[in-house]
Amino acid sequence: MGIKAAIGSRLAQLYTSEWLLTRSRAKAERRRQRKGQAHMVDLFIDPADPYGYLLLALMPAFADRYDVRVQPWLVGDPEDAVAPDRERLAGWSAQDCALLATRMGISAPVATAPATDRIDAARALIAGAIGRDNALPICADVMTALWTGAPLPDGPHGDVGAAVAPGNARRAEAGHYLGSVLAYGGESYWGIDRLHFLEARLTELGLHRGNATAPLYPPPPDLAGPVAAPRGGELHWYLSFRSPYTWLSANRVKAMADAHGAELKLRFVLPMVMRSLPVPPVKRRYITRDAAREARRLGIPFGKIVDPVGEPVERGYSLLPWAREQGRGFAFVESFLRNVWSEGTDAGTDAGLQRIVEQAGLEWAAARPLIGNDGWRAEAEANRQELLSLGHWGVPSFRVGDTAVWGQDRLWVIDAALRG
Repeated sequence: MGIKAAIGSRLAQLYTSEWLLTRSRAKAERRRQRKGQAHMVDLFIDPADPYGYLLLALMPAFADRYDVRVQPWLVGDPEDAVAPDRERLAGWSAQDCALLATRMGISAPVATAPATDRIDAARALIAGAIGRDNALPICADVMTALWTGAPLPDGPHGDVGAAVAPGNARRAEAGHYLGSVLAYGGESYWGIDRLHFLEARLTELGLHRGNATAPLYPPPPDLAGPVAAPRGGELHWYLSFRSPYTWLSANRVKAMADAHGAELKLRFVLPMVMRSLPVPPVKRRYITRDAAREARRLGIPFGKIVDPVGEPVERGYSLLPWAREQGRGFAFVESFLRNVWSEGTDAGTDAGLQRIVEQAGLEWAAARPLIGNDGWRAEAEANRQELLSLGHWGVPSFRVGDTAVWGQDRLWVIDAALRG
């Protein structure tokens, strides 16, 4: 491994460590106490984002449960650089929010985005509410009406531009780039999927009121329970060697396929940045830290990273079809992901790739002459085209029959599809 890769791996290990997280939280708390500030949670609302409807639905209960002040902020649409393929993003968001709403037991959002004039009116109502004592319930009512097709509530309209500018600035300071985000003490939490992390942190600070202890939206288990009658079939796993969330899903999706007696199909695609979809620094930083806390929750080793972007990914993909022919396809994928995301292995070197190959139970002497071939490119492109046809663009994504979802925290949907 080169010096640059070694230093980068050490820095990544520190950046994602629980030690640094604990120190950062303690520093934030000392700063709050020194300034005599109340515990405040920032809530960033983009009315055009249906995930905000789900999050706002939980905020009144959240505000009652924790001794904190929730401060709503109005933010603008995300920039193209952090929200690539906006049309597919909008389509998937509507489908995903419908799934989540059903699990939450609330009305599903409208299937298509509200009309522009309704979104603009909602922005004006939220701008008019910010700064008022009852801003949070007003914002919740506005988002519920907007995304369930009900008439918008009456209320004063505010200056949208004057409200969005400080909201965007505050969001940037918090280190995020989307709507439907909560921020507290130097950390950001996107959507209802990450709300439980914030709840745990507030509970540790002694800010929990009452006796209710279960998270407002607990993370669903991958498997709903034992599979009494496996149905078989195929489970398609769209993956990338450069995706930390792909690593978090690897052994879990294999366990799911095995539990259901399904064949796991490895559908590898080039990383987003290698197919002209940008991943700006602010997005990379959030993803890395979010993947780290998810890894800790799931008990998956993570953080000693050597980014495989570029040639290392291509070297790995050049061996994957051969590994699959040897009956070691998943073993090779798992070994590559584990090594680059948790063991600090540089897949761009022969020594690093040899380690990956041999840990997958394959022979280096047979693998070495195959490195750098282009035979995999047509398959990767075909996988990408199929992924796009499903309405998705990112990984990990999963498909069973006509059911396709994006994200390592949506395996529960695939479990339901496999159960028929």
